Amino acid sequence: MGSSNDNKWSDTAMLVIDMQEFVDPAMNSLTFLAGGEVILPAVTQAVKLARERGIFVVWVVREHDPAGRDVELFRRRFYSGGKGPAMKGCKGAELADGLAIKEEDYKLVKTRFSSFFATNLDSVLKTSGIKNLVVVGVQTPNCVRQTVFDAVALDYEKVTVIVDATAAANPEIHLANIRDMKNIGVETPTLEGWSGSV
Repeated sequence: MGSSNDNKWSDTAMLVIDMQEFVDPAMNSLTFLAGGEVILPAVTQAVKLARERGIFVVWVVREHDPAGRDVELFRRRFYSGGKGPAMKGCKGAELADGLAIKEEDYKLVKTRFSSFFATNLDSVLKTSGIKNLVVVGVQTPNCVRQTVFDAVALDYEKVTVIVDATAAANPEIHLANIRDMKNIGVETPTLEGWSGSV
């Protein structure tokens, strides 16, 4: 982990959002997002590079009560008979195949779109000296966008969304949301562009 860039990246965290049943076709989820499967290699590479740079990796995951009591009201209809997306203790709440949380990483459980809403994320980041965020995962108009807008509102100095390591239901929705985030000062490089930054 000891690259020459450790000092430069020590105040940066990578948020890896919802890389669970939503992106893994093997889980046969009703909430599967084909665009999410496509970005799996880019997310894997981004996490690898983050670790090499000494960036604090935060795995943001959904884990819901089997009865759906902690789910947004409009989603509660999906939770009946012990079935529902990302239920705690079930396969759908696990990371997609090939992704793994390491000891030096942090796992954050959320129950809403924003990674900051009703969680300790801001506290964990601020007490870890984090000023800058890099965001990857799904999905762009919901969890990614809401997290990014909250990060800007919370005055993180630099917020970056890696364009080809994030996804939505279709490319048009994805790019429209990327454009909106760029308009509020968010950096939006490709993985290659971010990989080349030193």
